Amino acid sequence: MNAVWSVLKREYLERVRKRSFLLATIGGPLLIIALIFGSGFMAARSSEGRTRIAVLDRTGVLLDPVTAALTDADYTVVPAEAGDTQGLDDMVRGGDIGSYLILDDATLTRGEATLVGEDSPGTVRRIALQSAITRAVIEQRFGADTDTEDVARLVRGGDLEFRSVDQELSENERELRTGFTLVGAFFLYFALLLYGVFVMQAVLEEKTSRMAEIVVSAVRPWQLMLGKIVGVGLVGLTQIAVWVLLVVLAGTFGLPMLVATRPELATFFEPGSLAPAALTVVWFTVFFVLGYLLYSGLYAAVGAMCSTEEETRQLQLPVTMMLVIPFVMMIPALEGAGDTPLLAGMSLFPLFTPLLMFARAASGTAPFWQIGLSIVLTVLAIVGVAWIAGRIYRVGILMQGKRPTLPELWRWVREA
Repeated sequence: MNAVWSVLKREYLERVRKRSFLLATIGGPLLIIALIFGSGFMAARSSEGRTRIAVLDRTGVLLDPVTAALTDADYTVVPAEAGDTQGLDDMVRGGDIGSYLILDDATLTRGEATLVGEDSPGTVRRIALQSAITRAVIEQRFGADTDTEDVARLVRGGDLEFRSVDQELSENERELRTGFTLVGAFFLYFALLLYGVFVMQAVLEEKTSRMAEIVVSAVRPWQLMLGKIVGVGLVGLTQIAVWVLLVVLAGTFGLPMLVATRPELATFFEPGSLAPAALTVVWFTVFFVLGYLLYSGLYAAVGAMCSTEEETRQLQLPVTMMLVIPFVMMIPALEGAGDTPLLAGMSLFPLFTPLLMFARAASGTAPFWQIGLSIVLTVLAIVGVAWIAGRIYRVGILMQGKRPTLPELWRWVREA
């Protein structure tokens, strides 16, 4: 095992010391987090002036209900004198208000109003203003006895709440679980593809540089392959661990400051919203390790069979398709079809298990016996793939020239 440890240590340290690794692991996520929170703070600050609005009521009856509706929508309503549009224009130009709203008979009959300002309102502001105006008009039409909260719900288009007969999950918890699962599935797909290709490229580089001929004189081929696979895998786990740590730190210290200006983000701090995230990380780690060990053996065999990068692009396509197929089928699994017999059977197929079973397990549609069975089958597949890939690697790492045919590969497996 000393030989395996030496290869593992070399593969790991060689990659984590590169500037590209530091940039991708730390610099990239920090930049994304800075952009997300920076844009949030800038949007919150820029909206402070825009949320100061004056209401010019020419109907005589809509000022109070519109003011109340705008106040509920986090607008600051500034009094305006009837008919004084010139003074309001000066206030907009001077920055005292962001815009002013003109209400007339068309507002009372058809819900139409005019917004005057320097910049056109965005989609979110336009919808908020239209909703506030419609709410005020409906209150006026229904009379003073109308419950304002009921009117607000009616303006929003009502609500359709889903309740499962088997699971005691609220709609918000279900949406959060689906969101976390979707993000984790995307990361899992790209992680398996990326680090599998890293293993293949590492094998090809040593083969084409004739370094493998020197290395195999000191270690056995299977030790070299095992060291490469485990070393690159630890690089991947290190990178993922750093990303998770950065996300946790951003959520712990960054979100409270952002929530102070964006109250709608407060749902992230509900205790129930953290459970699906933690469970998703657990399933992600399990299926990343299993999927990586399975696919890295296949990619290592591809690298050992090829002598040029052009050949690897052709031979890695079938292996990559084994990741693309479950990735496509993962979408129905996230949309509620994860318990169908077709997807359940496909998720038990070892090459599809890392993505499909992860999606089903993280979304809560897979029973524990199926999860356990898929893990056992995947472990058995890893042993089988490692045995076949090891024999191909043992011969192919020293072979040069044309790419082997299928009969030649079979001969390598039998005679290695």
